Amino acid sequence: MNKVIELLKSHRSIRKFTSKPIDQEIVEELVRAGQCAATSSFIQACTVIQVTDPALRETLCEAAAHQLYVKDSPVFLVFCADLQRHQMACDMHNSKMRSGFTEQFLTASLDCALFAQNVLIAAESLGLGGCYIGAIRNKIAEVDELLELPDKVYPVFGMCLGYPDQDPEIKPRLPLDVVLKQQRYSAENDRQRISTYDEQVRAYYRSRTGGAKDNSWSEQISDMLVKEARPHMLSYLQSKGFILK
Repeated sequence: MNKVIELLKSHRSIRKFTSKPIDQEIVEELVRAGQCAATSSFIQACTVIQVTDPALRETLCEAAAHQLYVKDSPVFLVFCADLQRHQMACDMHNSKMRSGFTEQFLTASLDCALFAQNVLIAAESLGLGGCYIGAIRNKIAEVDELLELPDKVYPVFGMCLGYPDQDPEIKPRLPLDVVLKQQRYSAENDRQRISTYDEQVRAYYRSRTGGAKDNSWSEQISDMLVKEARPHMLSYLQSKGFILK
């Protein structure tokens, strides 16, 4: 196994960081690595906002379910799907941009995900750790206003980065046979495989929490998916010029 694959398979979300700062030159190099990710039709639809202002970090922490590492991590980045500069490009050539298509929303959001994963992997290769913060979408309109985002730009997620001050276990993933299909989709035997996997996850949570958490994967998913999932997102995205058609 080569070192790149070993690094990818060793990923853990890190939520506790030392006080050691990250040089700005490193942050910029990580973002350059992010820019090298695949981008649909070369649209390059991701903008990264580095938030250093303590008061702004505090407010973002409150918006993101009071996750303290949002304000305490050495670096906090917000990855935004950005089609505003594409409007600018059309204006530069006196072209009328046809916007609001669901496909444009998908490609811009996927661009952000690919960009951010490059950033995180690059960070981990330097001994840093991090975690994604999807909870900024809990109060997305408030985050939008705080970051002064124009139309056709929305915050997809945040990312905390820093030098790890914890060493958590690697969380077990679904069995390969459940996620890798041959020729066509078949769920045959997946229920049995997931039941076996459930016990692995239960053991992981017991170990990680000293027995305080005793959930399986399927229990966790079934609990989550009976609840509403940020129903405010559709109207917010439409107000920003996304998913109109």
